Amino acid sequence: MADRTRAHVFVSGTVQGVYYRANTRDAAQEKSVDGWVRNLSDGRVEAVFEGSEEAVNEMVEWCYTGSPAADVEDVAVEYGEPEDEDGFQVRR
Repeated sequence: MADRTRAHVFVSGTVQGVYYRANTRDAAQEKSVDGWVRNLSDGRVEAVFEGSEEAVNEMVEWCYTGSPAADVEDVAVEYGEPEDEDGFQVRR
């Protein structure tokens, strides 16, 4: 099994009210990536992805486009040690 990695991502632009979180969850589940996604009060979306390096990198790349209705302006990402996320959740 490949080493697991963790990406903590902040996505800015028009990313709330456009099904960004639901689409992120669906994409993460397709790639067997664990973690979570939530809206922030400042209009950004925050997400954590844990899984194989390849799958996590694919999710980070996915964030640049996101849901079809989103207009992503920026993606900030920090990589770190996995914290054993299990499954993928949309947080409120």
